[in-house]
Amino acid sequence: MKTRDKITRRKFLESTFVGTAGTVLLPQLLTAKDVTKATKRTATDLVALGKSKARLCRLGMGTGTRGGKIQRELGREKFIKLIRYGIERGVTYIDTADNYNGMHEMVKPAIKDIDREKIQILCKIWPGRYQDPLKEIDRFRSEIGTDYFDVMLMHCVRTSDWVEQNKRLRDLLDTAKEKKIIRATGVSMHGLLPLRATADTGWGDVRLVRVNHNGRHMDNLKNKWKEPGDVREVVKHIKKMHAAGKGIIGMKLIGEGDFKDPELRRKSIDFVIGLGYVDAVTIGFKSPAEIDEAITNINNALAKHPPKPAST
Repeated sequence: MKTRDKITRRKFLESTFVGTAGTVLLPQLLTAKDVTKATKRTATDLVALGKSKARLCRLGMGTGTRGGKIQRELGREKFIKLIRYGIERGVTYIDTADNYNGMHEMVKPAIKDIDREKIQILCKIWPGRYQDPLKEIDRFRSEIGTDYFDVMLMHCVRTSDWVEQNKRLRDLLDTAKEKKIIRATGVSMHGLLPLRATADTGWGDVRLVRVNHNGRHMDNLKNKWKEPGDVREVVKHIKKMHAAGKGIIGMKLIGEGDFKDPELRRKSIDFVIGLGYVDAVTIGFKSPAEIDEAITNINNALAKHPPKPAST
């Protein structure tokens, strides 16, 4: 993709959607930068995920808030403008999933004509749902319009024996990685029992974990959505998995949108970044102002908390 003359943000936003075939060329200077070359850590750094070869922008745009309901209700045009705005700000990582009911088809036009190597896409597949998971991953690629996924996760495991139960899917995801259809494998968990099991397994490159400062919609033993999660135990497992070389991505930083007070959002992001064991985060946005706020909060937290030594 060639870089055009500098354009103002207003001109950029005016060009982000032109009918159903609207296209845009993004300035290369707004691409997420490699953190290894950065003198100052920011929300838009491109960061390594553990020992894997995959790299993501530190801040990602989620498309599954309340199962994707929040993003779907924006409508196609507003959603496209939102994703394009995020990318223009340097937020180049997009998180989606098959069971977000139509979000694949909304992501596709949002990334149309954008250099694929300048963005990162994380997708998820529900275990036990498909007879031929590799065929479904091909469908995901077609629906989104991508040749590969940067990360493919086993979605929302809920039992302590998920590792043994899903051996076939684990093997198939490894096969897809060997074929370079995906660059990194991993898992997302709901509940302390599957989180404990995940902390003890070596399979996969990436862990998508629920984490915030007060346990809102985080993991607990009963796996009850409305009951507070055990923040101390979750953090213990995050640290263990990170030390084992797994890439850690945080979700539920805004409590699935429940943190209405800006100060709560600031505290949560400050807490998660301050842990030093979370490589990237996914937040489901519904407006450009929310993207701007998250970038500011993450940048401030990064400035406040120096990186932890690799040995801790």
